[in-house]
Amino acid sequence: MKRTMFDPTSRAAVIERLHRLTPDAPHLWGRMSAPQMVAHLIDQMSHCLGDKPCAPDRTYRHWPLIRYAAIYWIPWPKGAKGPPDAFVTKPTEWGADLSTLIGLLDRFGAKDPSGKWPEHAQFGPMSGKDWGFMCHKHFDHHLRQFGR
Repeated sequence: MKRTMFDPTSRAAVIERLHRLTPDAPHLWGRMSAPQMVAHLIDQMSHCLGDKPCAPDRTYRHWPLIRYAAIYWIPWPKGAKGPPDAFVTKPTEWGADLSTLIGLLDRFGAKDPSGKWPEHAQFGPMSGKDWGFMCHKHFDHHLRQFGR
């Protein structure tokens, strides 16, 4: 189970990359600062854990083949837009935000991938396997955005 947040080694590598991130790290693309990106990832993890439901933002991405391709095959373009509910949390204190995010990752890793999972705002119904791969891909995308 590589490249999924359910794999403890993959999750630990993502957490290590998060620890190497600094609040003043320059972005290589996009407009978010590192603290805004961490807040964005908090929103995304809160959504997939069912803590904060997202309003459906259905487009062609919810079509099964498009969803599968976007999650598993196609590299995400720089500047891709997420659902509005994934940009709600505002950064607070760097250490506290990072701790919150890592706590959410730990909770995610403890969940049963074969259990019930919420729908994604744009992709629609998703399995735990889908969420595990998509979350890893999402974190990797943003960590690369800051050279990590």
